[in-house]
Amino acid sequence: MISENKKETVKLIVAVSILVIVLLIIAILMIKYEVEGETNMAFKLSKIIIVGTVEGVEKAESDLKWDFSIYQNNDIHFYIDQNAENSQDLLIKSVKIDNIKIIKQPQKGNIVAYMPNSEAGRLFSYDEQYLINEKLEYKGSNQSSSTNLEIGSKGGTAIIRISNSNIGEYSSDKDKQIVHDASLLEKIQTTTEQIKFGVSFDFTIETTKAKYKANIELEFPTSEFGEDGNCYKEITDMSNIIFKRVK
Repeated sequence: MISENKKETVKLIVAVSILVIVLLIIAILMIKYEVEGETNMAFKLSKIIIVGTVEGVEKAESDLKWDFSIYQNNDIHFYIDQNAENSQDLLIKSVKIDNIKIIKQPQKGNIVAYMPNSEAGRLFSYDEQYLINEKLEYKGSNQSSSTNLEIGSKGGTAIIRISNSNIGEYSSDKDKQIVHDASLLEKIQTTTEQIKFGVSFDFTIETTKAKYKANIELEFPTSEFGEDGNCYKEITDMSNIIFKRVK
């Protein structure tokens, strides 16, 4: 017959083995979460579209026909869709972009971020009051409205502009016409390589039940400028954007 000591030893070995297995499973799940993040959110970031342009910003009180500071703008459109399988009648409370950092400085220019403005005729204005100092937050509403900083509570779009400002200056009385596109870079003898930069920021989706945050890194301009003097990129692969629940 098995002695009581042996029985206790077997019980201890079994208990320790079960504990090790449980801890191993927990560790695997934690590692999986760190790698994959939330995989079944009620609302998901489904697409990012980036439109890159070049614009001359007129200087105040100049006697010249053309007198510009050159900006390279990147308008980033975030598309958030409802996950029909896991919506549970939830709503978007807000979408927030903050913790904006420059991870690669350009050779020319200064990086600034702008929020949409409420002025008629232009989605963005270079007025200092529209600079983003800490965060850009869209509140959930019946429908998306960039100028009112609102996003549809059942899904919608949010937009931010990240600009490389004051790349150079162009002044002339000779040009009959100026086109606001990448041709302005040629006029100030600047290449795309000289204005490249990278940024990172946190992107947070808050619903009526939970809050999820991901860090996003992007490089600008997203490509060489095309024949129309602009550049365009559509991102649908979100595998490298990891959302995690915020406690």
